[in-house]
Amino acid sequence: METVFGRRLYLPEIQSRNQALRQYAERSAINAPMQGTAADIIKRAMIEVDAWLQRSRMPARLIMQVHDELVLEVADEAIAGIEEPLRGHMAQAATLAVPLKVDVGIGRKLGRSPLRTCISARFEAESAHIGMGGRLRFPRLQL
Repeated sequence: METVFGRRLYLPEIQSRNQALRQYAERSAINAPMQGTAADIIKRAMIEVDAWLQRSRMPARLIMQVHDELVLEVADEAIAGIEEPLRGHMAQAATLAVPLKVDVGIGRKLGRSPLRTCISARFEAESAHIGMGGRLRFPRLQL
């Protein structure tokens, strides 16, 4: 199996005589292209956002990635100027047949962070061509 970006997953178990192993490999073969492509997109977005933060010298830092979501710590004075560029950099992580939509949320400080605000940005893709129900949505980290 291969993702949209060419990363491959080999499933030798698909030829297994063991029915349970073979069925697991068959289910993986169906799921791998979509889930692998989603992982590739968030990796590309993470690299792009981090490079942008370094170039712009924003008082912000990428602190974690969860599924299809990036969480950043941001100094209070930078909040107004970060939301739209963040949305743009993430949306440009991949060019697909359906647009990448980015949902940005602002929350309170996590733990002992010296920066006061966290921004969560996650992907949401909608299309009749994605998934069984026509909508691909991942869990969202609540801040």
